[in-house]
Amino acid sequence: MVGLAKRHLENLRRREFVAGDALIDGRWIEGDHRDVVVDPATGDMIAEVARCGAADMNLAIDAAERSLAKWRELLPERRGEILRSWASLMLAYSEELAVLVTCEQGKPLAEARHEIGYGASFLQWFAAEGERAYGETIPSHKPGSVLQVRMQPIGVAAAITPWNFPVAMIARKAGAALAAGCPVVVKPAPETPLSALALARLAEEAGIPRGVFQVLVGDPIELSAPLLREPRVRALSFTGSTEVGQLLLEGAAQTVKKVSLELGGHAPFIVFDDVDLDKAVKGAMAAKFATSGQDCLAANRIYVQAGIYDAFIEKFAAAITRLKVGHGLEAATDIGPMTKSSVAAKCRAQIDDAAAKGARVVSAKQDQSFGPNFILPTLLSDVTDGMLISSEETFGPVAAVLPFDSEEEVLARANTSEMGLAAYVYTDSLRRALRLSENIEYGMVGVNTASFTGPPIPFGGWKQSGLGREGSRHGIQEYMELKYVCFGDLVA
Repeated sequence: MVGLAKRHLENLRRREFVAGDALIDGRWIEGDHRDVVVDPATGDMIAEVARCGAADMNLAIDAAERSLAKWRELLPERRGEILRSWASLMLAYSEELAVLVTCEQGKPLAEARHEIGYGASFLQWFAAEGERAYGETIPSHKPGSVLQVRMQPIGVAAAITPWNFPVAMIARKAGAALAAGCPVVVKPAPETPLSALALARLAEEAGIPRGVFQVLVGDPIELSAPLLREPRVRALSFTGSTEVGQLLLEGAAQTVKKVSLELGGHAPFIVFDDVDLDKAVKGAMAAKFATSGQDCLAANRIYVQAGIYDAFIEKFAAAITRLKVGHGLEAATDIGPMTKSSVAAKCRAQIDDAAAKGARVVSAKQDQSFGPNFILPTLLSDVTDGMLISSEETFGPVAAVLPFDSEEEVLARANTSEMGLAAYVYTDSLRRALRLSENIEYGMVGVNTASFTGPPIPFGGWKQSGLGREGSRHGIQEYMELKYVCFGDLVA
């Protein structure tokens, strides 16, 4: 695996994708200081990127403010044309972008390719949605008056994006903001800057004017401080941990920003004994092991009804042991490295805790050893509510399976968590599916499916899993303000 990422990056059609320069006010900045980007599978250095500071962020905010008037005055149709051009360029260079994602994030290349298409689809969606940001006319309660509600861009927006989906999360946030008429300043995760900077180059080629889309990489605390403090930044969107989201929400309160947060998940995956077992196992595999388990939608607590518990464990364990671990650039790989060593350490701690408290541990056998960021796909059966993995998000390829007896019992256990992003229910009873989907306290529910995301759906959670929604017609509203206008004396 040593040098594999470096060789792929050297063969890119667009060598400037690994230049590592920041985009500020239409200029590519090399910077006085550079940060190292590593391949999480090997620890090899693969690139260097400009390290921006607070002064750079202030320049970017100034540029965004200057660009606001002209960008919001463009017809929505023209903004949509630019977004579609950006999406087309993403698809034209999808292989290069996918290689960047795999090299710096670690996910299998096939999943990285899917992410590029997924991200481009949000640009296409919001290109059209910007033309449908309708207001309304209210039947007047005042004689002779006409009442209107208008949807108008909120102003400069900031996007702080995560390392697990470094392309898709930028596209989902920036697509909505730009379609609404808002300039965007993006601060990507320091682990995955290359794909973000490559997106910026394609945005520039698509015709996004200077100052309207900017990307700065550097220390998260230093770069976030101006975004929180500056009143000209009117909206802030963040995807990441609940702990960081709470700090950002507190900081944004200083200037009463509009904040949208997509935070941690602790998804229950509930399997009833009336469902087809093979279908349930297939769904659990998809919900647990996509993105090597580093997904806020990942099934974290797999509840299986007692009548089929042993049979499910047998089939699930067999499927898990067939997963292949390796470098994301290797064709047969199902599970890549954890992007951060802290994620791998948390997985190991949860496995050790569960084993010490009586869980049975089944891990996939591999024909070679791997670096410290790798976690073998692992099944923990006979898990109880008192184990760490039952109360903490895992964010890795460790599947915890817990037995249950009744619908009432499992609903109460599923709802105990303060997280409320996504839940999965597998049952062949329509009545049960309707009851569970109504009463489970999560923002998104998949019934007999592990695949339910995409541009048309309102992505977001309840409770401490976040605020607001991304995607769908609701997503663009995070970057718009309602304005009520009363015209008096118009109707004689």
